[in-house]
Amino acid sequence: MNYTYILQCADGTLYTGWTNNLEKRLQMHNGGKGCKYTRSRCPVELVYFEYFETKQEAQSREFAIKRMTREKKQALIKNLK
Repeated sequence: MNYTYILQCADGTLYTGWTNNLEKRLQMHNGGKGCKYTRSRCPVELVYFEYFETKQEAQSREFAIKRMTREKKQALIKNLK
């Protein structure tokens, strides 16, 4: 499985990414080894994810979410809960 996910950082910002191992990737982000953006914003919390069959689908969805406004991202998160 491939996942597109949104994290909420300790400073309240949102980060969007993709992975094929969601649990491991979340541990990496919280361990300061995920990516440059989240390194200084730990801890992070997984607030949204979708799963896809292919890497390409997950990456396409990541790109689409990154182009959304913060309000639209928050609506995605709210609809999941």
